[in-house]
Amino acid sequence: MIDKKTLKLSLKSLRDFAKKRLTDEVLIELDERDECPLEIIRYMSHPDQLGVQLLFIPEEYGGLGGSTFDVYLICEQMARIDLGVATSLFATFLGSDPITFGATPEQKKLWLGRIASEGILFAYGATEPEAGSDLGALKTTADRVMQDGKIAGYKINGSKQWISNGGIADLYTILANTPSGPSWFVVEKGAKGFAHDEPEDKHGIRLSNTAALALNDVYVPAENLVGLVEGQGLLQAQMVFGYTRVMVAAFGLGAGWSAVDRAIPYSTKRIQAGAPLSEKQGYTHKLIVPNVVRLEAGRAFIEETAERIDKGEGNLNTEGAIAKYMSTEAGNAAAEAGIQALGGYGYTHEYMVEKIKRDVRITTIYEGTSEIMEMTIARDRWQLHLKTRGQYYHQLAAETEALHSRHRDVGADVAALALHALAEVMEKCRTARLTRFQHILLRLGELIAYAECAGALARRAARHAEGKLNEKANDRFDPAGLAALSRIFAREAALKVVEEGLRLVVGGAGIAENELPAFENNLGLAAVHRAQAGLISDMDYVADVLYGRVGKSAVAAA
Repeated sequence: MIDKKTLKLSLKSLRDFAKKRLTDEVLIELDERDECPLEIIRYMSHPDQLGVQLLFIPEEYGGLGGSTFDVYLICEQMARIDLGVATSLFATFLGSDPITFGATPEQKKLWLGRIASEGILFAYGATEPEAGSDLGALKTTADRVMQDGKIAGYKINGSKQWISNGGIADLYTILANTPSGPSWFVVEKGAKGFAHDEPEDKHGIRLSNTAALALNDVYVPAENLVGLVEGQGLLQAQMVFGYTRVMVAAFGLGAGWSAVDRAIPYSTKRIQAGAPLSEKQGYTHKLIVPNVVRLEAGRAFIEETAERIDKGEGNLNTEGAIAKYMSTEAGNAAAEAGIQALGGYGYTHEYMVEKIKRDVRITTIYEGTSEIMEMTIARDRWQLHLKTRGQYYHQLAAETEALHSRHRDVGADVAALALHALAEVMEKCRTARLTRFQHILLRLGELIAYAECAGALARRAARHAEGKLNEKANDRFDPAGLAALSRIFAREAALKVVEEGLRLVVGGAGIAENELPAFENNLGLAAVHRAQAGLISDMDYVADVLYGRVGKSAVAAA
């Protein structure tokens, strides 16, 4: 783990480098040419230059040993600069993950040591044309090559699709089926029979290199089998999902904020009907404030999950899925609103928000689509609901109510309403067997994400009020501002769970008409509606914070 001073210097170095080498004009030009700036990627990776990759590598192998929290902040900053460049840098981190979590000490020293000392680039070769997110369906094979009765090596045959750094990496981790099951192999660039296609012509992240891979009888020595034991590939991949999804969540967060931070200054200068757009609720309360609220709800869950991973609480794959789902969907929505916020300017290539929107869209797709995240979240929390006989979310709600007793201004009481309602919706789905409908199961994943993020944001606001936030945490908002954000999101989450949960239960024929009044009461429908009181004044306050006018009644109603 690196100290706060070193982290701040790293973040500042990234910002300073971007101001000189990755200006908006340069980024737009590279995007138009569909060009990955390989020289810049290697400069940022090399230990004698920026050395970004050192943050990902453990100290014992020559790196800085950055914590999950450290890496999240670096990923957010990189995404604020450019998500394509961030993807190229992240690909080395992702590509080396099977080594970090599954290799022998000697293999780690060799391959992770080369990243630290040489700044080499990795690619992660898992996805296949017909397998997608289902790693268990892979068709690439690794056949044993025997010599004197022992395994001397393997011949790999197959293809990989959508591989970041596919055309520029020095080393590749390739997932292939051995006789004992899926296994990871390290393949060198230029190996005989190993080729990559031309870069994909992508919608966004055009500054990253994405290419298909073809492996035709590619020989790798036995010592290039990660961990030296066959059949461990899926286990090794699953060990890092919580971690890597937190990083993609940070990408969504950084790109979303990058769009918002362009819309805010634009609105102070754009005059409509005699006043700046920044002074109109119709602008700020639709295009700015709601998106900031959702981004910060995502941040709360990212930070909480990162801290738990750093404490050794396990892989936290479901928590990583919630962080990724909320933050990338929020980032995508914020960028979409950024285009709307700039009007016709936002729709042109000349203005960065158009590029940001195309770039951030990928975060809801790679490292598991939003739909895979919904399924992951719903399946895991459904099991907890069953194991606790329907009490899991009621218990979380009780803890959140206890938080409200200590901090009455962070919206914890309303977050608790969302959690109680979620428990009731899930129980009704159980008794009516509604999870047989895949649509309902996935929609439960969304409701779970919102309710849990409401609790996380309330906890973050309370910690901020107590002066107990992580010393490295983003502190853009003071305690009062963060409390207002939390109250707004708690209202949104509670309303979403109650109204959409009710719609799913009724729509799935899970309740008789005469049972509706009692179910609505159990959901707390009336209480959730009453909890919307104060919403507009809180949105006014957050807008004033964002525009630096706290204490002034500056937001007009028209």
